[in-house]
Order: sequence, then structure tokens, then C-alpha cells
Amino acid sequence: MYTTLEPLRLIEAASFVAAPSAALHMAQLGARVIRIDPVGGGPDFNRWPKTPEGQSLYWQGLQKGKQSVAIDLGKPEGRELAVALITAPGEYAGLFMTNYPREGFLSHQKLCARRPDLISLRVQGWADGGSAVDYTVNAVTGLPYMTGPVGQGSPVNHVLPAWDLLTGALAAFHLLAAERSRRENGQGQEVLLPLSSVAFGALGSLGQLAEVELSGADRPRGGNNLFGAFGRDFVCADDKRVMVVAITRKQWSGLVAALDIAQPVAALEQQLGVSFDRDEGLRYAHREHLDPLVEQAIARRDFPSLAQAFAEHDVCWAPYRTLSEAMASEPELSQANPMMQRVAHPGGLSYLTPDSPASYSGQTRSAPLRAPRLGEHTELVLAEVLGLATHEIGGLLERGLVARAV
Repeated sequence: MYTTLEPLRLIEAASFVAAPSAALHMAQLGARVIRIDPVGGGPDFNRWPKTPEGQSLYWQGLQKGKQSVAIDLGKPEGRELAVALITAPGEYAGLFMTNYPREGFLSHQKLCARRPDLISLRVQGWADGGSAVDYTVNAVTGLPYMTGPVGQGSPVNHVLPAWDLLTGALAAFHLLAAERSRRENGQGQEVLLPLSSVAFGALGSLGQLAEVELSGADRPRGGNNLFGAFGRDFVCADDKRVMVVAITRKQWSGLVAALDIAQPVAALEQQLGVSFDRDEGLRYAHREHLDPLVEQAIARRDFPSLAQAFAEHDVCWAPYRTLSEAMASEPELSQANPMMQRVAHPGGLSYLTPDSPASYSGQTRSAPLRAPRLGEHTELVLAEVLGLATHEIGGLLERGLVARAV
């Protein structure tokens, strides 16, 4: 954790991945992030994966370093408390992150009536406000028909919620941009960030929308081949599988030297009248000729000898591993990496926990913070942010409008 964003105070009322991950980025950079949690937990409080005791590792992972206030949002008094927290005064406050519907008691219009300089960042599904999640947005991007083995007709969903994660990073970025603008002009605003816009914007920036518009055709499936350059999975003599990529001239020349295939590659270039060294696209266009050369050369070597040759020639490659294999052998997934530390979380379990992946030369990284217990900071936040007295908080607890951690 760093202190770069102190003393910003952000109120979060959100579930699932995109908005909570945005607030997580803010918390890992030192902002005070206060989560408004429904009493008993929101729709993602018990999502898989879980501990043997049934606690959500998913929820704990996304809420690290945040404070949790449990409020009964089904009652008018509870909703009033939430609004009061979001619009509470403070020079570095008035920041709100949510994926709640645009209309309702948490609408920006209603909130800014209480605090005109409020900044709301609202993550949406579709740009028209319709409900969507990462996997339904991805279904309409065309990517599932580009993913998977050549010749397969059915779509292949991705495993990583890429649009959620990218939206979360962009949400943090745009919230800070709006906060910087407020410093200059004193004005708040609502920022809308739909998952669908993030997805199609990314495809446009990568040239894929223009590719289809100009060619009039969809990109076909390529299996594990890297599109537009040389890259694919190959199998060693001892059945170890590796991913090899050669995009730059240096990467390509290193691969050719490491596999000792300069002569057959030169003969192929002469036959085809091309230079693979100069044009990465030609390595992709003629992959049906190049892939067998590399495949045969790698198949003749066992993994240790291949790894040594690749290291000597600075080849861009990596072995395929399961996640458990990576955790057992990868230095970046150990406490040798300052980003990763073993942290005790609610429920008493300690496990390897990441902090922010970035490092700052002027700051010393402290240990990652644990996730809160649901409602752990209810009394603290109501006292510090809203100035409620002990007896007032006690009355709210007795009436079930708020809850403390159990």
C-alpha cells in the first residue's frame, strides 16, 4: 500500500468486479475507501471461490484495505444514512463509486442536490443503462468466435473477466481526472462508464473494428497462433508445452539461432521470395510453412536443453503451467516479491495477498491490508464522518438500521 492518494475519501456502493476493483486501486494508493454494504452482505458477498468455512475469497480479494459500513438500504432511514455518507462535507471527500442504477435514491441528480460538487463514477452494463455483465458484453463483441481451435463452430467464452478489470482500471483513472478538474473549477459531475463502451472502444483502438469495416469480413479463428506475427504453443520431446513469441527482429533472430534453423528458414525465404527477418506479418502469413520448422526443432529437444538455448539467445517464451504450479515455482508469486505478502484475513485464514502492482521510487511499500469484516467499521465511520454520538449509533443498531461486525 502507498500513501499517494491521501487524504482522498471515496464512498463505494457497488458489487461484482468493475466498480469494486476501481475502488480497490484507490485504496491501494492510500485513499480512504468506505464501502456501504447491505446488512447481511450484497449479491457478491458469498461468491466463489470460498474458504472451507464458506467465506468468499472473491469478496475478500476485492475489498482489501477498505472500510465496511453495514446499512439496511431497504428502509428510508437507512437510505438517508447512505446519502449522508456520500454527500458528507470535506475538501477531499465528495467522491462516489457505484454500479447502482442511474435512477433511484443514489442518482447523481438527487445526491448533488445535497452536495453540488459531488463526483459520481457510475459503472454501467450497456451504454443505454441496460443490465449487462462482462460475459454478456463479451458475447456481442465477436471475440468468442475468434477464440478456440480452428474449425470449431461454437463460441468460446473467456475465463478472465477482461472487460470488468479494464473497466475498473479506467473507472479509477476517470474518477481521478474528474477530481483534478474539480480542483481547478470547483464543479462536480457524473461520469458514466459502460462495460460495452470499454469493450468496443478497446477493439477500436486495436484496429479490429476498422479491420472488419474495411475488409468486409470477420477475422477467422487462429487457434493458439498469435495474430499478425509469429507466436504459438509447441511441445518439447519430454511433453512439456511452451509458448514462443517472435514479434521483433531481435526476437525472431534469437529464436532462429536458438533452434539452429537458419538454413531451412533461408531456403524457405528463397522459395517464397520473402524476408521473415524484416516483416513480422510475413511470419504470420506463412505460418503454415514456418510452424512445422519450429515445431520439429522444438520436438527434438527436452525442456531443460530448450530452456538453456532460449536463455542464451534471449528468446521471448514461457512454459505453460497450472496456477498451482506457478504458485509453487514462480518468484513473483512469493514473498520475495514486495507486492505479495501473507496476510491474515477475516475468518483467521492467512494467504498470499497482492498489493498494488506498481512501485514508486520515492516511497517504501507497506504490507497489503486485509479485507474488512462486513460492518466492521460501522460505528467508527458514523462517528467520524457523520459526527454521530455513541447513543445515536446505539439507537441505529438497536433498530436494525445498521449493523456491526459479528
